[in-house]
Amino acid sequence: MINITTCIGSQTQTQKSSLGKVYLVGAGPGDAGLMTLKGKALLETCDVVLYDALVSDEILAMINPIAEKIHAGKRRGNHSLLQEETTQLLIEKAQEHAIVVRLKGGDPFIFGRGGEELADLQAAGISVEVVPGITSGIAAPAYAGIPLTHRDFSSSVIFVTGHESSGKYRPQINWTAIAQGAETIVVYMGLHNLSGIVTKLILAGLPESTPVALIRQGTRSDQSELIGCLGNIVKLVQDNHFTPPAIAVIGNIVNFRKQIM
Repeated sequence: MINITTCIGSQTQTQKSSLGKVYLVGAGPGDAGLMTLKGKALLETCDVVLYDALVSDEILAMINPIAEKIHAGKRRGNHSLLQEETTQLLIEKAQEHAIVVRLKGGDPFIFGRGGEELADLQAAGISVEVVPGITSGIAAPAYAGIPLTHRDFSSSVIFVTGHESSGKYRPQINWTAIAQGAETIVVYMGLHNLSGIVTKLILAGLPESTPVALIRQGTRSDQSELIGCLGNIVKLVQDNHFTPPAIAVIGNIVNFRKQIM
């Protein structure tokens, strides 16, 4: 009996030490050509992929054809899996497979909840590696001909979310500090709250004439832009039925686009 117990104990220990690894991979903003070589190699050899809603079909086509594919995307008001369910599923899959990819749109650590998943996985004893991706806040303006910095227009840029967690006791974004802190402001996921954001920026001192570019479906074949200013951008969105996903670029750098178009 002693020998059997020892054997069972050793087997359990071996199982615990043979857990797989989870890779938090950034898929970039949509254009398959912007996927990193490391991310592509992992997709081609992985056992399981949990992917977000904003990952393009071209990138999903890179996934190992025999890998298990699980949609874990989140859109406003429509979550395939709750965050806690996604993390638990990653833990379970890492206990069964060697290579598990959590494929996230853009970059995992830029408004992608990658930090939360990293902490939860490590707390569960799962080995994790982060593979950065190109974030839409950089790529989409570039595809629209808007450099975020330029010696004649902007020497500073701020990235901010326009969609804070609903569970917070109070909003954490200081829009007055944002308005006064940089020449260029890039707002992620801000279309639903655009009216409120615009109002706060104007109250903080930005002129209504401050240029604004809204860029939807960044880097994809159907990327489109809506150009206006703080004073009229909300009406332009309504008049043009401009819908998410989109980012906003706010600042005089938007005027650079006129020079090259």
